[in-house]
Amino acid sequence: MNWTLEVVNIPVTDLDRARDFYAQGCGFHVDVDTEVAPGARIVQLTPPGSRCSIALSSGMPPAPGTSATPPGSLHGLQLCVTDIEAAHAELLSRGVPAGPVQHLGPTGWTEGKGDQTWNSFLTFKDPDGNGWTVQEVPSELSER
Repeated sequence: MNWTLEVVNIPVTDLDRARDFYAQGCGFHVDVDTEVAPGARIVQLTPPGSRCSIALSSGMPPAPGTSATPPGSLHGLQLCVTDIEAAHAELLSRGVPAGPVQHLGPTGWTEGKGDQTWNSFLTFKDPDGNGWTVQEVPSELSER
């Protein structure tokens, strides 16, 4: 049996602002934007080429056995691209305040693209402060 990660819930304070940030700023596709019950709304978006989506919601009770996650508290989300410099330029052109391209080397983090196919990164945060990392990889996932 396969276990696939397909949706990650992102805690936000303003659904419209977050939807616009991810759709217009990051280029994610809006898959769903609906009110599922009075006062309960879900917005689901998917990064280009990804099989995993993000879900933004308001008015929804926490899943059984869990507690609410405060907006801005999610960190460590990671996207992968085959061209980190193009991804950086695209985010900046869309108004996303992305940090510089950096690489991990023998002396720690250094600004600029690395010389390995896996060690170049950039970071950005959504309007609520949820943190994302973008990593350059040598090829599309389907080719690895």
